[in-house]
Amino acid sequence: MRYNRKSLVLLVFSLVMALLLAACGQSNNSGGGSGSAANAAAPAASATPAATPAAASDDAKMVTFQDGAGEVQVPKNPQRIVDTTAFYTGYLLALGVKPVGVMEGTKSSPYLADMLTDAETLGNDVTPENILALDPDLIIVYTGTEGIDKLKEIAPVVQITYGAKNYKDQMLDYGKLVNKNEEAKAWIEQWEARIAELKPQVQAAVGNKTVSILNPYAKGLYVFGHNYGRGGEILYGEFGLKAPAEAQKEAIDSGTGWASISLEKLPDFAGDIIFTCPWSGDTSDPKIVYDNPLWKGLPAVKAGNVFQLNPAADTLNDPISLEKQLDFITTSLLSVK
Repeated sequence: MRYNRKSLVLLVFSLVMALLLAACGQSNNSGGGSGSAANAAAPAASATPAATPAAASDDAKMVTFQDGAGEVQVPKNPQRIVDTTAFYTGYLLALGVKPVGVMEGTKSSPYLADMLTDAETLGNDVTPENILALDPDLIIVYTGTEGIDKLKEIAPVVQITYGAKNYKDQMLDYGKLVNKNEEAKAWIEQWEARIAELKPQVQAAVGNKTVSILNPYAKGLYVFGHNYGRGGEILYGEFGLKAPAEAQKEAIDSGTGWASISLEKLPDFAGDIIFTCPWSGDTSDPKIVYDNPLWKGLPAVKAGNVFQLNPAADTLNDPISLEKQLDFITTSLLSVK
């Protein structure tokens, strides 16, 4: 068919107008104003897929963590932690992280029990079988724990060396481990504020008196220092109180945090103030010590400056246990005669 010049111009003009009208129609339909329900739902449908995979990938992301044995790859945001350390479980709880599996001794602590009602107990022995049943994405053990290679087949394993770091540095480490850095710093700040308030009162009440931490056991007594729980971190570390010279040398300056002595040496290690409790590691009768004339003749005993710790809880030195100990220790020291 032949077209003259005028006809071709009209034809092109008509085509261009048709395309413009079609484009405008598509733009109006996708505008989402008061159109159909399908159009109204479109923005929500497009937003959801963008957020969900990002969050999921962040939870699944692996990061490098420096533990007691070296570098290890761990989940950035672990969701199912099995903690076999007992003494360090309170670090997780203080950061708002509840493990799915813990040791029996941890669940029996009156300071931690209410926070662990949903956690499964591992008993007193750690086996790959009972850990595997909890489907963990992170396992925490002590450095050198037997069977670590088998545990690594289940999930990443973080090894903690007991006593290698003071509790504040350990708290910061746990903040890194579970991606709660700011929460860890906040705990330390509020703790230091409490110590700053209480320390002058305690030091004024105690004066130059010495303080001991003593636990009777089957072969004599344990003398504890600055980093083995039972309030040592608070008494000697935070409040800066003095230990008897022999206790200072054997349990603190030695770096061990404890010493074992015979009953005959008790007078040399006993302070003017004594914190004590039966030893939970054996079945010996503490009355062998507490009813002994050597014990009854101590100045602290005669003055009524002996304070009983809780053997089921005060052996721990995690942040939550320390908070509870701080209350008891402060009240006790302010009552010293």
